[in-house]
Amino acid sequence: MSAYDTIQAIRDRTALAPGALTGFARGLASGDVSDAQAGAFAMAVVLRGLGVDARTELTLGMRDSGSVLSWAGGRPVLDKHSTGGIGDCVSLVLAPALAACGACVPMISGRGLGHTGGTLDKLEAIPGVGTDLPEAKMRIIVEKLGLVIAAANTGIAPADRRLYAIRDVSATVESLDLITASILSKKLAAGLDALVLDVKVGSGAFMPDLAQARMLASALVETANAAGCRTTALITDMNQPVAPAAGNALEVACAMRVLTGNVTGELHELTCALGGEALWLGGLADCAGAGAGKIAEAIRTGKAAERFGSMIAAMGGPLAFVDSWARFLPEATVIREVPAERSGYVTAIDGRALGRAVVAMGGGRNVETDRIDPSVGFSDIVALAAAVTRGQPLLRLHASRASHAEAAEQAVRQAIHVTDEPPAAPPLIHQRIGP
Repeated sequence: MSAYDTIQAIRDRTALAPGALTGFARGLASGDVSDAQAGAFAMAVVLRGLGVDARTELTLGMRDSGSVLSWAGGRPVLDKHSTGGIGDCVSLVLAPALAACGACVPMISGRGLGHTGGTLDKLEAIPGVGTDLPEAKMRIIVEKLGLVIAAANTGIAPADRRLYAIRDVSATVESLDLITASILSKKLAAGLDALVLDVKVGSGAFMPDLAQARMLASALVETANAAGCRTTALITDMNQPVAPAAGNALEVACAMRVLTGNVTGELHELTCALGGEALWLGGLADCAGAGAGKIAEAIRTGKAAERFGSMIAAMGGPLAFVDSWARFLPEATVIREVPAERSGYVTAIDGRALGRAVVAMGGGRNVETDRIDPSVGFSDIVALAAAVTRGQPLLRLHASRASHAEAAEQAVRQAIHVTDEPPAAPPLIHQRIGP
């Protein structure tokens, strides 16, 4: 079936020939499908949709358009994907904890997107760490340590790379079918046996509406399982940051406090919940609850921290990072508290606004070529529903210059709302989707 015929069939909602979407994905990667055809295809999918079978075929075709990794050693190959939010440094804690529990974790991650931070940017806040690793180097690290957190190389799902760039300029980013295929094609190309998805909902998420988040989680779980990868999803709250920080080095610090056993809280709780699902899906625990206990034990005993430190060293970072992480992380030159202007209760935190303020301070990108200042951001962010008194800090602001700090302080005052009535604190996990 030609690209023309495939586009026409989707547009007219007529039957697609077997293998049509596989061939279309192959043409995206090879260049046989033109930019005009790729844009028309994306718009047809946005307007008409694909359905489960066609969405699965497109996902697998995009996965198979490049390298599909495989791993020796007999360990279940597990991973986690988050749809993104503020203060979401779960991967930094979860990947080494899963490896310490006997999993193989080749975590292909991304950079910051819009108002949200990226796992690779967080890792590269650690001096010397490089995340753009050749496949051979990734394999060496995984075989030795059981994990790596790295960028996708150009051989991974090239059809998705091409289609994503076209979607970005053709008003077709929002398609549930295309989002699903894009996320899963890259993850499945890592050779996974099982995957747990963290679908965020709330003010700091890309999907603020629970019904939309549920639709995305269901599409991802349904498609991944149809593609042969055991998958579940947790719909988790992003009406406040997962960790009480936003900004690359500051989020690494939060992750290290959890890994070294100094704090618990929502970051620890969510890591255990997601890790429990992954260990159960991979056959390393009898149920998700038992798996969560194993993750907590890997953190408590320091085994997860040890794996993380070894990975950092293997990726070019300091040998003694786990023992002395605070002295290695960069610090901003302007650090000050933002006090509450009135007493009351924290009733709302606009996570998207906080994320944009971090980007404005240089902690994220407005265009792909922007350089990131890893030291800037917010720490000690007050919790939703917390009681505060006038003058009590809402958070601590970290900036590179006074003018940035002043603008960020104004953004904070607009983003964090304090009123007289205490709100109900939202649940950390709204719903589980999957078998």
